[in-house]
Amino acid sequence: MPDLVEAFVRLAGPNPVVQGLIGGLVITLFNLVGALAIVVWRRPSERSLDVALGFAAGVMLTASFTSLILPGIEVGGLWPVVLGMVLGALVLDRADVWVPHIHVLVTGRRRADAAPGGAGDRRLAGVILFIVAITLHNMPEGLAVGVAFGGGAVRDAITLMLAIGLQNVPEGLAVAVAARNAGMGGRWYAAFTGFRAGVVEVPLAVLGAWAVAQAAPLLPYAMGFAAGGMLFVISDEIIPETHARGHERLATLGTMIGVLVMLVLDVALG
Repeated sequence: MPDLVEAFVRLAGPNPVVQGLIGGLVITLFNLVGALAIVVWRRPSERSLDVALGFAAGVMLTASFTSLILPGIEVGGLWPVVLGMVLGALVLDRADVWVPHIHVLVTGRRRADAAPGGAGDRRLAGVILFIVAITLHNMPEGLAVGVAFGGGAVRDAITLMLAIGLQNVPEGLAVAVAARNAGMGGRWYAAFTGFRAGVVEVPLAVLGAWAVAQAAPLLPYAMGFAAGGMLFVISDEIIPETHARGHERLATLGTMIGVLVMLVLDVALG
């Protein structure tokens, strides 16, 4: 791990904002890898996607605690982190209402109340809401990576960056598949859609690193905020999606594998 930290610092330099930028680019690159998988894996089964998204949920769940909540408590105590978690969950919840939200990660199916009007109106609204919804999913992840680098703990930040990157692979694939199922173009355009949905992580990573670097007391609040947003996405979106098509047991096994992989990664890089 010291070699990896040294190599990263040599590449990005000591500026936490630049480190956040590099971290955001790295996790977006992982998203691109997943999105491009649809070019060679043309029709992944729902079962495979449920397992992959379950794995992503397990990685995110563990990373929320090992890389955000617990380090945040060590830095600023329990209550700033708790307050940040509440705010993060509330923001994602309100965004869910404001959009209003849809569930199209794998199947392209929308909630019955996603859009009023005829079939054409619902389809157009579904395409727009699809892009917005996936962007909302990725926002707390990019913010989390930026906040971690802004806090100055490069080792923990790199661990979180790799964890978010790993879970971005199946997420990028799922978005690309959903784009295909929604009739948004061919495989290459679907891959581009999956990549585009993850690009928002780059400016959020920079913003998180800059905000924390400028105001160090914000760190525990920001860590809690990012963790709360991630936990909300896991519980409200990813897990219900993976349990909606009769693959609950396999999706749960995928989640457990994700938890174990993240724990091993955290210890190995420590």
